[in-house]
Amino acid sequence: MRTHTHGRPQVLPIVAALAAGAVTLSACSGPGRVRGIEGSGTIEAREVSVASKIGGQVLEIRAEEGSRAGKGDVLVLIDHETLDIQLRQAEAGVALAEAQLLLLRKGARAEDIRQGEETLLQAGANLKVAADDARRMRELAARGSVTPKQRDDAEARLVVTRAQEASAKEALSKLKQLARPEEIGAAEARLAQAVAAADLLRKMIVDGTVVSPVAGIVTRRPVEAGELVSPGTTVLTISELDRVHVMLFVTEKELGRVRLGGEADVTIDAAPGRVFKGRVTFISPEAEFTPKNIQTKEDRVKLVFGVKVEIPNPDGALKPGLPADAVIVLEER
Repeated sequence: MRTHTHGRPQVLPIVAALAAGAVTLSACSGPGRVRGIEGSGTIEAREVSVASKIGGQVLEIRAEEGSRAGKGDVLVLIDHETLDIQLRQAEAGVALAEAQLLLLRKGARAEDIRQGEETLLQAGANLKVAADDARRMRELAARGSVTPKQRDDAEARLVVTRAQEASAKEALSKLKQLARPEEIGAAEARLAQAVAAADLLRKMIVDGTVVSPVAGIVTRRPVEAGELVSPGTTVLTISELDRVHVMLFVTEKELGRVRLGGEADVTIDAAPGRVFKGRVTFISPEAEFTPKNIQTKEDRVKLVFGVKVEIPNPDGALKPGLPADAVIVLEER
């Protein structure tokens, strides 16, 4: 969302006041009278470009040019069906990650542990038989009652049964402690990643409903329903007309008389006899050449300073683009 000033290139069709001497200092003698810096400019408004945060097809636009929008009003709906499908996929990923983490935390099922214990018992019994056989064979071989091969075969069976018992013990230990802390940590990270992915998609779906960030008047509608937009595309422009401003230009000599917060009287041709009260809200710290649309070449080469006068506009009488005359009221010295 970008904020800029309405009609900046149009600032100043500044009329004779600037053409003949940019801004003039009017002095009125007599007690109680004030001095004023007179100038002309163009009414401008603060504009907000409302952009789409996601890409997609515009389903509906609920605001027309010239209509008033309140802060938070729904302005545009963007299609998010594809995001809905992706969200369901992401939610399934969250469920899978939760199940995997739960399995690691709970360990093996009770029946799996019982089966492991039975396997270990059987391996222990086999080892005892093999150990007894090996001992007898060694005794018989010492008396010459069996052949050396029979003794060696008994010793080999003993080695095998010992290995089987050790394997059964290790398997049972793994069943009782199914996951290492590192494995549980990795599963927790996968779950957090899946949750974040789902949250991101939910946020994008919400962003498919474009709401007004400010209260104002819709002054531009560059897209229509059915069009495809990409993220960052401006879908509406809203002008905040409750407060508008006019930019005047003063010479270096006059600049020293202008103060922030100083009063100004503004008039427009469209409302003859009506004076709008404003205040100076900005004084440019840098000089610039008088804008090029000033009528004479002599005036265009003068260095001036921009002064912004802000005017309350509750009834909307001051519209962007209207020429305006202003007098910055100065205290009498």
